[in-house]
Amino acid sequence: MTRILIVEDEPRIAAFVSRGLESAGYETLMVDDGPEALEAALRGDADLVLLDVGLPTMDGFEVLRTLRARGSTVPVIMLTARSSTRDTVAGLDAGANDYMPKPFTFEELLARVRSRLRESLPQQGVSVSHGDVALDILARRATVEGREVDLSAREFALAEQFLRNPGRVLSRELLLSRVWGLDFDPGSNVVDVYVRYLRGKLGSDHIVTVRGAGYRWE
Repeated sequence: MTRILIVEDEPRIAAFVSRGLESAGYETLMVDDGPEALEAALRGDADLVLLDVGLPTMDGFEVLRTLRARGSTVPVIMLTARSSTRDTVAGLDAGANDYMPKPFTFEELLARVRSRLRESLPQQGVSVSHGDVALDILARRATVEGREVDLSAREFALAEQFLRNPGRVLSRELLLSRVWGLDFDPGSNVVDVYVRYLRGKLGSDHIVTVRGAGYRWE
């Protein structure tokens, strides 16, 4: 599922944007300062960043310049109460993909989010495959040896994580965060349940249990 990082130090605005995006089918992650935003974006926690300019400690321009200097290509939409042309140019020159002055309507913000995500699809890849399993990300279709398999939204998102990281051990904590957007709960077995579902649909030999560590796509 597509995750959007909201970097905003005004809780009311952050909550408003988060609720709207989650209603539109996105997962959200909220942070309220520059260093934390930079860390999250560099970890690859988000598919798109909504970045406020006026942040404590490290402003949005500095966060963006550092992101780009370190090679991150994640789409970034700048949010700011500053409406001057000079600030708009500064944001775009720093590497922003779009720039929205406050106040804004949520409908316009959502349209821009969708547009920037569509633009980023060729870099992220619209399909992913490994062995006899293939996922068409745009059409949300899964096939095994050319035969279409019906996956739920969560199963598809989980399968995508495995196919984008073949051979890598993915912890339950990581999968719970990326697929369900939840903090790790040691008592939860939801990841194990959905891995069992995937094994039944994609083949039991594809996903290997790594004791004490998580799962690996062979």
